[in-house]
Amino acid sequence: MASIDIKSEITGTVWQVKAKPGDKVESGDTLIVIESMKMEIPVITEDAGTVTEIRVKAKDPVAEGQVVAVIEG
Repeated sequence: MASIDIKSEITGTVWQVKAKPGDKVESGDTLIVIESMKMEIPVITEDAGTVTEIRVKAKDPVAEGQVVAVIEG
């Protein structure tokens, strides 16, 4: 199995973490929600697998391209 980095597509602040290590996820599942300019933007996985790491928590600042989660798929 390969590790897959899930990256933020925008700069903002983590609004909500919806997944935790050990969770099984499917393509299209929302892992994290980021707030930017008063909009909530979901960070969605394109791959199915198991969450191995969540690298952010609520209220953390995130940069575009930052790895926010890792799944094993």
